Amino acid sequence: MSETLSVSVGIVGAGSMGGSIARGLLEAGAIVPERLLAADHDPARTAALAALGAHVFPDGAALVDAGPDVVVLAVKPQVLPDVMAQCAAGLAGRLVISIAAGVALSTIEAALPGARVVRAMPNLPVQVRSGATALAAGSLATAADVELARKVFAALGAAQVMREDQLDVSGAVVGTAPAFFSLFVDTLTRAGVRAGLPAQACREMLETTMRGCAEQLLAEGVHPRAYMERVTSPGGTTAAALRELEPLVAAGSEEAVDAALARTRELAEG
Repeated sequence: MSETLSVSVGIVGAGSMGGSIARGLLEAGAIVPERLLAADHDPARTAALAALGAHVFPDGAALVDAGPDVVVLAVKPQVLPDVMAQCAAGLAGRLVISIAAGVALSTIEAALPGARVVRAMPNLPVQVRSGATALAAGSLATAADVELARKVFAALGAAQVMREDQLDVSGAVVGTAPAFFSLFVDTLTRAGVRAGLPAQACREMLETTMRGCAEQLLAEGVHPRAYMERVTSPGGTTAAALRELEPLVAAGSEEAVDAALARTRELAEG
């Protein structure tokens, strides 16, 4: 179980990512329900968190008025300006964590004068406490603020502090990785079905294998290339398959990351 936070955390936006952060913190035991606040315009989203013991609000301004120690802005980049305008007066002097992709620290700080801002780029597996989050500190954020933000997201998986210029790259690589990994399982399943395997059995075996590979890589600290060599016999079937697959995956991965970064820049420009 994670260390229990001694602060109250308010999450503005209880959608896919905000809701995942909230549920992940509760399930990890990182926060007691009484110290978790959540706001969303959709009553169904907040009702699900209220059932877990969180305090819920219809909008961000009402949540901020309740006085949480930390406010996580878990809304889309397109929505963030309006949310910041509604909440700005109550956020001065407070630690604010934004997860909006592509919205620079300088932009957030200009909209929230006096706020101590940290940007975070988490990915969806934070819901099952196996996510990954990159963090970058704003000009007013203290070392204690950054450590607190790191603890919030470390309760949900891995959390790394980086420079802001690395944050969007992390979003394009790590943030999109759950979709990439899921796509790979799906395409391998379809290839297996094409070759004669039953779909459900093939998918279950691939998903279990993916989990096992990740657990071994993490537990042993082995380089992925060295891990590949364990199952690649000279002249064998895996070697033949990798000769076909690796150049396609390498080129496709670079193109996918470039596309994600380009879209990040488009969102940042409005």
